[in-house]
Amino acid sequence: MQTLKAALVVATVLVALVVSIGPGTAADNNRLALTISIDGAIGPASASYVKDGLAKAAERHAEIVILRMNTPGGLSTSMREIITDVLASPVPVIGYVAPSGAHAASAGTYILYAAHLAAMAPGTNIGAATPVQIGGPLPGLPGSTPDKGGKDKDGNAAEPKDAMTAKVTNDAVAFIRSLAELRGRNADWAEKAVRDAATLSTNAALQANVIEFTARDAADLLRQVDGRTVELAGGKTQRLATRDAVIEAIDPSWVARVLAVITDPNIAFILLMVGIYGLIFEFMSPGAVAPGVVGTICLLLGLYALNMLPINYAGFALMLVGIALLAIEAFNPTVVIGLGGIVAFVLGAAMLFRIEAPGYALSWPVIGIVAAMFAGLILVVLGALRRARRGPLRTGAQAMRGLSAEVLDWSGTSGHVFTNGERWQARGSEPFKAGETVEVANIIDLTLVVRRAPASAGEGGTA
Repeated sequence: MQTLKAALVVATVLVALVVSIGPGTAADNNRLALTISIDGAIGPASASYVKDGLAKAAERHAEIVILRMNTPGGLSTSMREIITDVLASPVPVIGYVAPSGAHAASAGTYILYAAHLAAMAPGTNIGAATPVQIGGPLPGLPGSTPDKGGKDKDGNAAEPKDAMTAKVTNDAVAFIRSLAELRGRNADWAEKAVRDAATLSTNAALQANVIEFTARDAADLLRQVDGRTVELAGGKTQRLATRDAVIEAIDPSWVARVLAVITDPNIAFILLMVGIYGLIFEFMSPGAVAPGVVGTICLLLGLYALNMLPINYAGFALMLVGIALLAIEAFNPTVVIGLGGIVAFVLGAAMLFRIEAPGYALSWPVIGIVAAMFAGLILVVLGALRRARRGPLRTGAQAMRGLSAEVLDWSGTSGHVFTNGERWQARGSEPFKAGETVEVANIIDLTLVVRRAPASAGEGGTA
């Protein structure tokens, strides 16, 4: 009996040890490294994807997040959203420019500076972080190229002469320098990347203290960062244990995928046009249903996309005026209104987006195709008007003259006749019989003046 009790005590102790030690060992041997990949221009979809990815990393208690980038830049608003999420992330973020041949230009440089650790694959580059002109005139017009001031007499970068350009540039410099100071990286080169669009290769970036590592792939990167200590939001520090971490990629959600499609300026522009003209066709032919349904959906998607993008409301209003004039032209052809509508539409479309960030410029061929379609619509309307004026009349009193009619009943000099699918009151100078065919000579008020049809007259003479 005592032996049995001793065996039960030993078994209980062993179970307790397994429960207390086992999970910790399993967790240590299965550390998680999640990967978020940004390929292409940075926009609202990228910001949504990164936010969701960092939230999942926090929920799953990941050891680290690898933010892999290959981007030409993008919208500053989306860039700042990503940087805000990275700075507030409870999970350390490694900015990693990869694969070989990739680059982190413009907005990508800011994001790399914001990461807790920065790395690049061989054969990559970063830099060219100069802000793109905002709210400037149309391309080709005087003043369309901002004056960046060139160099001063000492060879240093001079301040831009244009007030708006100077304001934007100085704000960008202060922002990237604050990120560099936060992460202990080269702030002077960061300023140079903004003011002079400077760039660096992988080895040059490592030597200039812009990045901490060069890594061939994610596994090599995790081996190198193992044991490093990083500072998280709120002053908390964390020692990384990533040598045997399991790498897992986070795919964009369906919301991010939809955003990536509709926030393309060209797609948003086309959705807006399809939506507006779908509603116009529905009003022209009530009950068609399909144009109204499709138009409403496309219009809402287009407006949502425009809400996510920085647009020029003056250009948007001018574009709407152009569309309204084209709609008026379709109902009341005058040529002048149609031409004015095309001009207003093209100018408004050219002014629609306030910033031409990489990947977020409205394509001139798209504007030209849509304008050509509007011009084609006007030509079709004018052609139909020309044919209608040359063709025979189909409505009104003149269209009734000469029509054949069947006598329904007749008494004296008046009665009723049936013509053109309708029953009419009629009068004439001759007596007619029911069922006889007569011809409409005139219409007075709502009464038809009829006479004997030529064929009937000929038959009567022969008899």
